[in-house]
Amino acid sequence: MNDDNVYLRVLRQYFGYDSFRSIQLDIIRSIGGAHDTLGLMPTGGGKSITFQVPALTMDGVCIVVSPLVALMKDQVQHLKERGIKAEAIYTGVSRADVQRILDNAIFGAVKFLYVSPERLSNQLFLAKLHYMKVCFVTVDEAHCISQWGYDFRPSYLQINRLREILGNVPVLALTATATRQVAEDIQDKLEFGRHNDMVPQVFTMSFRRENLSYVVRDTDDKFREMMHIISSVKGSVIVYTRNREKTKEYAEKINAEGVKATFYHAGLDTSIKEQRQEHWQNDEVRVMVATNAFGMGIDKPNVRLVIHVDCPDSLEAYFQEAGRAGRDGKRAYAVLLCNGSDVTTLSRRVTVAFPPKDYIRKVYDQLAYFFELAVDSGEGLHYDFNEMEFCRRFKHYPAHLESALQILQNAGYVDVDFEPENRIRVMITVMREDLYDIHHLTKEEDSVLNVLLRHYGTLFADLTYIDKGLVERRARLGDDELHAVLKSLAQKRIIKYVPPRRLPSITYLVQRVESSRLRITRSVYETMQERLGERISKVIAYITNDNTCRERMLMEYFGEKTECDCGHCDVCLG
Repeated sequence: MNDDNVYLRVLRQYFGYDSFRSIQLDIIRSIGGAHDTLGLMPTGGGKSITFQVPALTMDGVCIVVSPLVALMKDQVQHLKERGIKAEAIYTGVSRADVQRILDNAIFGAVKFLYVSPERLSNQLFLAKLHYMKVCFVTVDEAHCISQWGYDFRPSYLQINRLREILGNVPVLALTATATRQVAEDIQDKLEFGRHNDMVPQVFTMSFRRENLSYVVRDTDDKFREMMHIISSVKGSVIVYTRNREKTKEYAEKINAEGVKATFYHAGLDTSIKEQRQEHWQNDEVRVMVATNAFGMGIDKPNVRLVIHVDCPDSLEAYFQEAGRAGRDGKRAYAVLLCNGSDVTTLSRRVTVAFPPKDYIRKVYDQLAYFFELAVDSGEGLHYDFNEMEFCRRFKHYPAHLESALQILQNAGYVDVDFEPENRIRVMITVMREDLYDIHHLTKEEDSVLNVLLRHYGTLFADLTYIDKGLVERRARLGDDELHAVLKSLAQKRIIKYVPPRRLPSITYLVQRVESSRLRITRSVYETMQERLGERISKVIAYITNDNTCRERMLMEYFGEKTECDCGHCDVCLG
């Protein structure tokens, strides 16, 4: 049986597909043949298949580097549901859990090990890596390693430490958005072709979407124009806005117009997000109003319309979000609404994203006061961060504060996670046979344990994410009762219970220093400031253009030459 047949058998067995799409098989053959490989695949191209299928045919663990904690958690959960052993390590996972996961990876009990880039400099991780059998390393969102990319993460530069330790183990880099300059930089930063004798391979899926019409609509009343478009185009809709409060506001106004809508952002409880996503996926709700937190890993083929009511910071981000429309190949529309103030707002974002360095130093000092952290201490310490209380006490605007924290993160001083951990995790700590000898449980505790045992098969082996709503419904408990029951079971040493974390978190990556000694280098400040300005100028050129085919502008931005205009964007039709 040749390799292609093996790959196809794995695809059918674990993922339920009968054939590969576009360049998926080319990428799989390349990494399966130990070539360093770069795959450029637009949103919806099926990136995860290109590393999950070959890894399942090979010995050893596949290490997946990803900056998206929410997506890591979702992929791990989906793999476990398919009977595939997967784990994730990211900031906030306890040292004991990290140790357990790494030991399991060494002994072959983990097939996919997802890690955030910040973990790559962790000494425990690097020490354990020497004893792991690794088949290959996957770098997801690989544009983050390039300072030319729109989402540069300095922690991604640590990936080469893996290459030094693992020797000739190949690397698969994947991204949905990369200009030619970024693609070349990815290969250079990941040292393609320098660690084995195999010739590196690059595969590019065309960014052109013949069924997707790009439209920019200038309007003084964005809501009325949005409703006119929604009423004119049948089918499922995503509306993107930059503001969490606006998601709720727009959803309520759309519902008031007689169109079913819901809203989604990172601050919602996981059970609520999952419920709303499910209602939208099942077409019980037509319009999803969301921030850019929505869409990662979502594969709904019949989205007919994606509307942006706020201009994004980059054409990469816009292209990725717009690309969630029309994955079934039928006609779909990506509409960007703008008005006279949008150019001014876009230009102002550079100033907001890069506050003065003195302001950044002041925020760094105030963080230490807030956490009562002395100079020359703090490395590795993890804090819940009440952003609202911090802003109130020190008189900050949230947008400016978050920009300062992002620069401190890029400079390597702290790691900031603004997305709360809304999911519950549970592990049963007694032996299965000992459960039947426990007679001092309340009726509620007994009911919850029975529901957990009926629905989750990994509770005795591992901390398992629990669907809070499902357990509450099956155990007939109210919203606050489940927490009390799980807490009681934990106190009786029957389970280990990790409740949701409602606040963002900050982890100190190095010892606190005097703010005068902070090194905010050109590469994390001036260079990134200039590049953000360049990307925003491209967005402004796109929205103010009325002469050049929109698709042609986008394709040329990504380095893809087109022979003709698309014929169906607003400029071509105009």
